[in-house]
Amino acid sequence: MKRITFVCLGNICRSPAAEYIFKHIIKQLNKENEYEVISRATSYEEVGNDIYPPMKRTLNNLGISLDVHHATRFSKKDYENSDYIFYMEESNLNGLKRIQEDVDNKYHPIYQWSDGIYGIEDPWYSGRYNKVCEEITTCIKDILSHI
Repeated sequence: MKRITFVCLGNICRSPAAEYIFKHIIKQLNKENEYEVISRATSYEEVGNDIYPPMKRTLNNLGISLDVHHATRFSKKDYENSDYIFYMEESNLNGLKRIQEDVDNKYHPIYQWSDGIYGIEDPWYSGRYNKVCEEITTCIKDILSHI
């Protein structure tokens, strides 16, 4: 089983969207037993909070099933328990490295294999939740074709 962790700043928008979109896609592919997927934050700012309401609405409108979510900060244990750790933008990588140096080369940009995507913007600031979900979906499909 491959263990995947998605990371963003607060774990209330992008990384939980990636987690639940990934789960949705692997369910459609009947590959649920092949992956364990979680999401985490690089900061403590939103710890304990649910998915931000506009992102939650966007995911619901896309037919993505959601579980109870509580924002959680990335830890050294998460590093040890993950095979792949996908971050949304370079600032997330810096946050990850402050928590745990990447001695096993597990840190990857979510857009690593996606042409024309160079970072997943934070919809908290831009308000472009649909665009973010579209780009995350593209990235996840590309990830699944490479790992």
